[in-house]
Amino acid sequence: MEHKIATLKEIAKKLNFSVSTVSRALRNHPSIGLRTTAEVQKLAKELNYEPNQTALLFKQQKTHTIGLILPNLKEDFFSQAINGIEDIAKQKKYSVLIGQSHDDVEQEIQIVNAMKNHRVDGLIVSISKYTENYDHLLKLGRYNIPIVFFDRVPNLSNVDKVSSDIASGTRQAIEFLIKNKHRRIGLINGPKEMKSCKDRTDAYLEVLKRKRIKIDVSLLESTDLTQAKTFLAMENLLNLKKPPTAIVTINDYVALDAIQFARKAKLKINKDICFVSYANLPITSYLENPPLASVEQFPYEQAKKAAEILFNIFEKQKDSTVSERAFSNIVIEGQLIVNKKAT
Repeated sequence: MEHKIATLKEIAKKLNFSVSTVSRALRNHPSIGLRTTAEVQKLAKELNYEPNQTALLFKQQKTHTIGLILPNLKEDFFSQAINGIEDIAKQKKYSVLIGQSHDDVEQEIQIVNAMKNHRVDGLIVSISKYTENYDHLLKLGRYNIPIVFFDRVPNLSNVDKVSSDIASGTRQAIEFLIKNKHRRIGLINGPKEMKSCKDRTDAYLEVLKRKRIKIDVSLLESTDLTQAKTFLAMENLLNLKKPPTAIVTINDYVALDAIQFARKAKLKINKDICFVSYANLPITSYLENPPLASVEQFPYEQAKKAAEILFNIFEKQKDSTVSERAFSNIVIEGQLIVNKKAT
């Protein structure tokens, strides 16, 4: 025998009350007497009544859901970031709807539209490596859906964002290599569309200039983060008349591909050639010859802070007296972690 879900109308009919009286009684409204409230709540319990959450949320114009868009869920960096966001969302009794762009701009646009149509209350985004136009994201302001960016952030001043200080981390990495007697230092950067890549190149050049080391632009290579492009970058560097003795790579995954190529070229890792990377992912600890060091970018802390900013925006939205607000631009200092196993 099927059990139908009890409704407000059914409770009202059984008790000969109006639907509005039943609704108020279930919410312990002060305008309803204690006896009536107890009678309504007793019957609701007997009938296993559950409030219509969809109707309640529509009335409140809130879904208690936030959207999260990431480039790729398989990366440990973003797994840690998810934990930071979910920890804050759990405290606030919010659900997190997750989508991955796979570093495809059209996919990113599609996910943003889907999040809007699902009426998320806000969005946290790490943009794809090829995103240069942000109209599909900024238009959410028309729907009163705030966005906070983290890690991969747009080069805009009128947005809320949390990122790692790439320039600082790069300076630490290059100075570390110079201290270890390296003078021919290569750089395998990412796509030019990524703001962090320009920051990385600028810091690299600044340190070499400050240390009075001759700048050779042939030591600057880039990759789209695929293995094929990283192999090509390594081939170009190793075929130089004076190849580098050390290479800084955009992240640990690129470092792994670069190390693999170097091994195929019969080079001894951390002897013939050394590597320093970014993200300090746990996976590198399993390598026999890991990178000498990696810049910790604190993905959990970045994402957690982004979530805190988003929920702070929600609170300000409730305050009708707040007409304008300042945008947050939080930059978290990177930290070079030297791998004792490699040194």
